[in-house]
Amino acid sequence: MKKIYVGNLPWATTEADLRDLFGSFGTVHSTAVITDRETGRSRGFGFVEMDQDAADEAISKLDGRDFGGRPLRVNEAQERQRRGPGGGGGGRGPGGGGRDRW
Repeated sequence: MKKIYVGNLPWATTEADLRDLFGSFGTVHSTAVITDRETGRSRGFGFVEMDQDAADEAISKLDGRDFGGRPLRVNEAQERQRRGPGGGGGGRGPGGGGRDRW
């Protein structure tokens, strides 16, 4: 099974729309449209899981294709890089006041 990244989606795209679009190339095992945690609105990209051969064909035929007035970006999904520990900020030295005044 291969996971496919689908970018530049129209904001109104649903998981059913992705299933219909990719279904013509083979069995779609799962779809996901990624949404903003706070607003619930689409972030304009999603993922589709398909068998290897079907996924390869879908990638080659759908990358750059117009969908809802936007050219799709379709490629094999890359593993997300793990972020290090901590909550950001940091790197300001003692006192946390910004620039050092030497």
